[in-house]
Amino acid sequence: MADAVDTILVVEDEPSLVETLEYNLARQGYQVLTARDGVAALDVARREKPDAILLDVMLPGIDGFEVCRILRRETSVPILMLTARDDEIDKVVGLEVGADDYLTKPFSMRELVARVKALLRRARLIREQAVAGGPPGPAAERLTFGNLTLDLTRRELQMGGAAVALKPKEYELLVYLARNRGMALSRDQILAKVWGWDFAGGTRTVDVHVRWLRAKIEADPAQPVRIITVRGTGYRFEG
Repeated sequence: MADAVDTILVVEDEPSLVETLEYNLARQGYQVLTARDGVAALDVARREKPDAILLDVMLPGIDGFEVCRILRRETSVPILMLTARDDEIDKVVGLEVGADDYLTKPFSMRELVARVKALLRRARLIREQAVAGGPPGPAAERLTFGNLTLDLTRRELQMGGAAVALKPKEYELLVYLARNRGMALSRDQILAKVWGWDFAGGTRTVDVHVRWLRAKIEADPAQPVRIITVRGTGYRFEG
């Protein structure tokens, strides 16, 4: 039986770029869907459930940031944001609303295809781990630290018995820190393990996600006792 073909949704309002992306992605064997504005993007994403989304920031109507924010509440589909400005603020905002990666225009098709492959590869690995990660039988694999419990089988976090909503990368970061409790981990080390060696973003990405996690799991995010900053190195999880 032939392998399933990955579907890529391209959300872009520039016709020539849409045509170029369609052509190059199709050459790589992907099925390509397109949307020219934010409303259409949400409609296609919900209806077709693509395997990855290329999402332009500047769109008619609803911009790419808002589309990403809405989709991230509904799905963990990998999202690669495309921005025309090489602006650190754009990149940080994109990550804050849940994008997995970003690419600044103009970009080479080779780099874009490499980023898409990396996103799909990581998503596939996560799915495989979710299927095979837990031990057989009804017992789930859990990490527990006081009132904080990570259910690795269900990919869920609970605090005091209540579910805490985490973005996909927040969850992966917390699991990595928790599995290495008490160890000082560098930002580069965290970036490589959680985002992958092929992620082009900088270590600022780690700091942003740590800040989000602290807001959700620390009693006082300004005085963290679970995720500790190790000056000159990175972070250490104390549980």
